[in-house]
Amino acid sequence: AGGGRLLDKIRKWYYNAAGFNKLGLMRDDTLHEDDDVKEALKRLPEHLYNARVFRIKRALDLSLKHQILPKDQWVKYEEDQPYLEPYLKEVIRERHEREAWNKK
Repeated sequence: AGGGRLLDKIRKWYYNAAGFNKLGLMRDDTLHEDDDVKEALKRLPEHLYNARVFRIKRALDLSLKHQILPKDQWVKYEEDQPYLEPYLKEVIRERHEREAWNKK
């Protein structure tokens, strides 16, 4: 149990050290947009997509101004939910299925 707490503390430290949360971004906002991610983004519900676009535009604006959000507006480690992950997993599973089918 002690090792798990230490690992969680390291994860939180690394999350904050990365700095994207200080711009209001979530982890899934920072994914490299390869073909799988682009397809997953197309499948996002509109409210999740709009929230992502808002966060990215705000982060770009802050970055251009060399500013960060006030600390009370930073995305906290515990609040950062992988909103894109379920869609991305589905896209990757479908791609693997297609590739396996095409090999037959």
